[in-house]
Amino acid sequence: MKFKQLTVLLILLLILPLCLNCGLPTKAVTTQTSPSLYVGVDVAFESIATTEQLIDNISSYTNFFVIGCYGGYNETRLTIISQYVYDKGLTFIVYTDDPRYPSKQWLADAQNNYGNHFLGIYFYDEPGGKQLDQSPYPIVPETAVTEAANYSFSDAANQYVSTLNWWLRSGPYAITKNFPSSSKYQLFTSDYTLYWYDYEAGYDTVFAEFALSYNRTLNIDLCRGAATVQNKDWGIMITNAYTQPPYMESGPNLYNDMLLAYENGAKYIIVFDSDLNWTQNVLDPTRQQAMQQFWQYTQAHPRTISPVSDRSAYVLPEDYAYGFRSPTQDTIWGLWIIPQNDSLLLDLSMSISTLFQMYGSNLDIVYPDGPRTIESVGYHNVIYWNDTRLIPNLPPIQSPSPILRSSTSPIEQPTSTADPQQGASSQVYLYAIATSILVTVAVATAVLEARRRR
Repeated sequence: MKFKQLTVLLILLLILPLCLNCGLPTKAVTTQTSPSLYVGVDVAFESIATTEQLIDNISSYTNFFVIGCYGGYNETRLTIISQYVYDKGLTFIVYTDDPRYPSKQWLADAQNNYGNHFLGIYFYDEPGGKQLDQSPYPIVPETAVTEAANYSFSDAANQYVSTLNWWLRSGPYAITKNFPSSSKYQLFTSDYTLYWYDYEAGYDTVFAEFALSYNRTLNIDLCRGAATVQNKDWGIMITNAYTQPPYMESGPNLYNDMLLAYENGAKYIIVFDSDLNWTQNVLDPTRQQAMQQFWQYTQAHPRTISPVSDRSAYVLPEDYAYGFRSPTQDTIWGLWIIPQNDSLLLDLSMSISTLFQMYGSNLDIVYPDGPRTIESVGYHNVIYWNDTRLIPNLPPIQSPSPILRSSTSPIEQPTSTADPQQGASSQVYLYAIATSILVTVAVATAVLEARRRR
């Protein structure tokens, strides 16, 4: 049975592009002028002298800087570095997770001191990742599930969006309360999942993270799709590949990641720079040289990207906020565990794998957009998750309902007249093939904590 199902999958991957092209017509890729491009570094260590040294080194081949910090919110330091960046002609943003920093007075003065070189605030790192992995202080904790008998995916989405929006824009201590006007500065964040809901909550720009072994193409498609449908900006944050020295990926790999982001239309391409102790930079001369090489490439090769009218959109089930990172360790909203024999997740993974092969870089992955249809955005093809042309007539797989992470009840096993051991192994085998195209490895929450700011 296992080999029969594998044969079905392999045949589908070979012939589905032909079948789908009959019902979902495509046209030749055209191009459009590139939007503005911001290339730079996000510094998260405290040393003013080391930061200024780095700015001296990179200012000739960057145009953007993120003034980060570990948690000592010192406006004197902020002003010194801001002026140094400004004098080098770079644009910049400021990281914080404290709504009192920068102060209202500092933000008001920034208009006169830095003009349009100061773009806005990078507030609260990885909100979606913290939610999905239930890190300390997730936006929707597990207790919110156990206290609501009729809890649903849509309830989780509504709570996530409304709570995060309250932190950003509407609450009495929202960071935007310090802005000279509500629209004066932009709000940024970096994340590795749930980009769609970060935008819905009020961020203007989200940087999808190239981190560890996460699938780059999948994260581009999810973040770019969310930004396109919601008319927002997006970018890429290239962060630590390892939890020990040298932390960052090699120079050639860094160059390739920057090039991938560039060719897929990212407006911001940023390299994160700090060791795990937040004491020094990790961008050594080899990696700085890779950044310089990339900058030279962009000057010699102005990019052309496919407009939305030449891209295809794959529409996920509404509020199905799954991480797409691991067939055995991921969850929906960080609140529901998905049984390994869940047929919906298998179908979604196989569909995305097939569409990757069909459309390559011209695929966006999105969610339904309320009363507005995805078709109105202007995509050439809109393909819904339940389109039977994607996964036709696969052998039936029982699909237990997701269970709460906080539940102590065992997952109910499906009943079948076939050999249960053979059925389970064939399903896992098919799932492994589908998900192998999406992810390389599953990453434990503890590993991700090494990247996060406090």
